[in-house]
Amino acid sequence: MARAATVPPGLRAGGLSFVWRPWPVAVTALLAAVVFLLFCLSIGVGDFPIGLPRVVATVFGRGEAVDEFVIQDLRMPRALAGLVVGFALGVSGALTQSVARNPLASPDILGITGGAMAVAVFLVTATGATATAVTDAVGLSGAALAGGLGTGLLVYFLAWRRGVDGLRLILIGISVSAVMEALTTWMLVQADIRDVARAQAWLIGSLDGRSWEEVEVALWGTLILTAVVACAAFQFRPLHLGDDVAAGLGVRYTAVRAVMLLCAVLLAGVAVSAAGPVPFVALVAPQVAMRLVRCPVPPIAASGVTGALLLIGADLVARTALPVALPVGVVTAAIGGPFLVYLLVRANLR
Repeated sequence: MARAATVPPGLRAGGLSFVWRPWPVAVTALLAAVVFLLFCLSIGVGDFPIGLPRVVATVFGRGEAVDEFVIQDLRMPRALAGLVVGFALGVSGALTQSVARNPLASPDILGITGGAMAVAVFLVTATGATATAVTDAVGLSGAALAGGLGTGLLVYFLAWRRGVDGLRLILIGISVSAVMEALTTWMLVQADIRDVARAQAWLIGSLDGRSWEEVEVALWGTLILTAVVACAAFQFRPLHLGDDVAAGLGVRYTAVRAVMLLCAVLLAGVAVSAAGPVPFVALVAPQVAMRLVRCPVPPIAASGVTGALLLIGADLVARTALPVALPVGVVTAAIGGPFLVYLLVRANLR
């Protein structure tokens, strides 16, 4: 007698249902509380130190005039940029790893950040009228966003063969990323030394000198894209079980996968346009969140919160724990490099 197929909780034929799971919600809430604590600590650290109670009071609009000036005008844009960029990178990494079904998939590996870097370096180092017109029209951040989007779409179309295979997507992404890095290096070699210094300051990935305008663009872009991801999340969940199961549940898996990958590319582009190519946050955050939440796939919300935690914490370390203040990208690279080796060794052992 044939055994009836079992459907995981939250999935049913013809639709999806919401299942309350206390542990992931509790872990995500705890991570959010830690993020808020680090956010306040980051704001309070500086040449004019401010205690944590005064920072919290000022954040909620009950601080003194001096504290409001220091926090709102000088320190809040940097801390808020770290929060938004980290969240965007965490969600982007969770989506790319889920679509590719591979823990090594991330915007860094798939060439999205490489495309944004190449476009930004071209605009910084080029001297023609076209580059000047593009920079004046959309700005360096907007051009970097367009470059990341174009590279992500290129990788997706090259990887498409009646569907998207995770291994093929990663291999093509690595190839495109190598090409973009080679183009970036060639432009830096050919450019004027002053333009190279400007480009290198952007390429490292830094939260220093963020303005309220840059933060507002990144914040609104992240909120809109996160809302789209939240609306499509229930349709995206069955894809972890395979295309056949998703089709049996009435999910248009091709369209859902394309929408989620597009959101991942745009989120990575928003993050790169706001803070430069901060490495490895999108790779590490989903894997850490997956282990904390005890989930077989990268959890989207927890990955975003974990990304914000990693980036704000790395920026705090870069500013206070080292003899010389360094860009946050240096610290995230120091963390992410060994973690990438760990993932590779773990995959080989399997």
